[in-house]
Order: sequence, then structure tokens, then C-alpha cells
Amino acid sequence: MIDVYSWATPNGHKVHIMLEECGLPYRAIAVNIGAGEQFAPSFLAISPNNKIPAIVDPDGPDGQPISLFESGAILIYLAAKTGRFLPDDLRLRYEVLQWLMFQMGSVGPMLGQAHHFRIYAPEKLPYAIERYTNEARRLYGVLDRRLARSRYVGCAEYSIADIAVFPWLRSWKNQGIDWDDYPHLKGWFDEIAARPAVMRGVEVLADRRKPLTDDAARDVLFGAGQYKRR
Repeated sequence: MIDVYSWATPNGHKVHIMLEECGLPYRAIAVNIGAGEQFAPSFLAISPNNKIPAIVDPDGPDGQPISLFESGAILIYLAAKTGRFLPDDLRLRYEVLQWLMFQMGSVGPMLGQAHHFRIYAPEKLPYAIERYTNEARRLYGVLDRRLARSRYVGCAEYSIADIAVFPWLRSWKNQGIDWDDYPHLKGWFDEIAARPAVMRGVEVLADRRKPLTDDAARDVLFGAGQYKRR
């Protein structure tokens, strides 16, 4: 059974969804990032960047346990382990991987900044809000154009690229998005949201996450607590 150290965030949900889609047995171990559990030495041993998710698979490629951090790397690993959601055809495989990298390098970081400055920042900075809201809209436009000519993000088949992108778009309201501006993307979003494995995946640990309201949690996530040397 794979142990998944995670929390109910977009990056956590990527891995939850992938495991549900693949039908792999797993155990979700909550890492409460608002309480600072990501800085525990036991977690840092498998995720040195103190970010969720991370996994420990007792049955690695050589039959020995393996631990992995970084959600994109975990998706690739699980795809290789199961032979699912990453095409065998090399051309299609690289198409999927480039869109996975697009999510990791652009969608996740930029939408995360949009969330921060629009929702969480203690001071509302118009320049930052405008900058990251505009970037969110630009990225939605990139995806909308892609899905105007491809059924799925990576290729014609559902893949880890779709699994990676979808959780980040669930908070579209917080990103300043109007779905009417992105009809192709909205159609794709609704289709992915209706998949049974996706519906199960986004519920994993969802009951544990609470709204971010206290100063201690803000310090851990965004303040000095985040940057303390360990």
C-alpha cells in the first residue's frame, strides 16, 4: 500500500486523483500545513522542500521502497508503475509531458500567486492583484485555445496532464475568472469534474482542511515560520 503524505490542496489532489484513477491501494496521511507539520523531521526526510504531497511506495521499481516528492514527478512515477495515463507513443508522450511541465511551471505557481494576493495577503496590493489576475486569465486562455483543437490537454486521450491541471482550476472564482470567456476549457472542466475517480480524489482529506483565519497559520504558510532555517 502506498502512503501519501498530503493535504487537501491542488497539488495534493493531483496525486489523490491519480491513485483513484489507477485503482492503487493507498493510505492518505494528513500533513496539516497550517499547523506546520510539513516541517517535522520525519516529513522532511521524504520531502526536503517541506511541501506536500510526498509518497512512500514499499514496492518500488526494484522491489525496494521508494519515496518521492514533487507532484509532477509522482504522477510520472505512478503512470510508469501502472502503464496508464501516459502514452507509449513517444511523440504523444512528449506532448503530454510538455503540458504537465506547463502546469508545474506556470499554472500552479501563477494561480497560487493569484490566490495569495487576491485572498490571503494581509495588505491588498492593486499592482500584485492586477498582475496575477491578468496572468491567470492569460493561462486560462492558453488552455482554452488548446482545448479548442484537442479533446484533452495533453493529447486526444485523458492523461496525467489533465489530472495535473484540473485541481488548480477548481478555485476559478478566487482567480478572477469568468467561465463565459473560456467555453472550450469550461466544457473540459465539467467533463473531468464528473469522472468518478476525480470526485473521490478531491474529497480526500477535504474534511480536515479549515479556512485560513488565524495569524499562527498565516505565519507558518506565508511569514517567518515558512522561512525559518531547519
